[in-house]
Amino acid sequence: MNSPQTPGVVPHRLDPERIASNFADIAPPLTGHEAKVAADRCYFCYDAPCIQACPTAIDIPLFIRQIQAGRPVEAAMTIWSQNIFGGACARVCPTEQLCEGACVREAAEGKPVEIGRLQRFATDAGMARNSHPFTRAPSTGKRVAVVGAGPAGLACAHRLAMHGHDVVVFEKRAKPGGLNEYGIAAYKVPGGFAQEEVSWLLGIGGIEIRCGVEMGRDVTLDQLRAEFDAVFLGIGLQDTNDLRIPGEDRAGVEDAVDFIERLRQAPDKGALPVGRSVVVIGGGMTAVDAAVQSRALGAETVTIVYRRGQEQMSASRHEQEHAATAGVRIIHEAAPVEIRGNGAVTEVQFAYTESGPEGLRLREEGFRLEADQVFKAIGQRLGPLPEGVATAGGKIDPARLPAGVWAGGDCAPGGQDLTVTAVAQGRDAAEAIHRALMG
Repeated sequence: MNSPQTPGVVPHRLDPERIASNFADIAPPLTGHEAKVAADRCYFCYDAPCIQACPTAIDIPLFIRQIQAGRPVEAAMTIWSQNIFGGACARVCPTEQLCEGACVREAAEGKPVEIGRLQRFATDAGMARNSHPFTRAPSTGKRVAVVGAGPAGLACAHRLAMHGHDVVVFEKRAKPGGLNEYGIAAYKVPGGFAQEEVSWLLGIGGIEIRCGVEMGRDVTLDQLRAEFDAVFLGIGLQDTNDLRIPGEDRAGVEDAVDFIERLRQAPDKGALPVGRSVVVIGGGMTAVDAAVQSRALGAETVTIVYRRGQEQMSASRHEQEHAATAGVRIIHEAAPVEIRGNGAVTEVQFAYTESGPEGLRLREEGFRLEADQVFKAIGQRLGPLPEGVATAGGKIDPARLPAGVWAGGDCAPGGQDLTVTAVAQGRDAAEAIHRALMG
């Protein structure tokens, strides 16, 4: 909240109508007619590159053909059989980098089939039936503990429940959902969809979620291994990286993920304080989401500063263009060297960077940006891990996990801070656990 220490960070910069408009659904659903027109553009490739580009390997030509034939619920089943979070992924996946980026229409015309919006059309139709489409296998008598109720953990839990196992999910936050609930820009998944999808997923039965339970504080890995037949760790990345520069502890400087979480949970988004001049340091999706939403709250100037060139930004070109359209300025090849102010931040000093044989180095030339709010978006890292869980390359090392323990999602190798990748890893881990439990 605003305080005398941060006089430029205030709530209600815009009227409620403008706030509502700024946070409206960025990609409204297709109508039935629009969906059929979009489906007609698909070539239904035999060796479809879109399938190969999808981390969950959804049969995209098949579900589009089912939409074309007027069977969207069947299309939803095709999607869910590979990706139980198909509804969320239809909204948040960087399709321009994945399936749509690989579409032959994109290569030929620069305009791909709208796979993401068609996927949303199908899954929305399927969820509107208010009944869960999958049936549990007969009970196996086996019990599995899942730590983390994010996309990886819940995808794992759902697949295990399908196989007839009983699952207990332990989640340290007040609500399940993980990245979908707490870490996505509010205009991408507006309203209560994230919780609606979790409730729908739990309709299969056999899954219990215990919120407010934290690994290490309330339960240990050894306790879970003793009580359950298997354990899956889908704990994500709990800590954020620091800038390691003078002034980082000044008032008005915070992690972008915390800002995004507060915004997603705020019943009145306009009441969230935002600065007049905002600087975001980083080059990924989190940086873009924080910057665009700062503008949506009424910040007058918002600048993203990234230490490398445009092509090295992990945020897609589409997201970069969206930020620019929203009025966000992006400066490349510059790094912060000091955050200045009298208690609270007033400006950030940057130095230009250049790449060389020995990596990135700072040049003597630089510039200053006025700021009364600074968001750090330079990546996340693993937090404290249970005893016996080793790491490699900053992620959990799956080859050195204790017996009966699996891991997946952002905490494991291959995790890319994407819902779809987490779902794929959770699903695949469930299949591995099922094979191990059933001998």
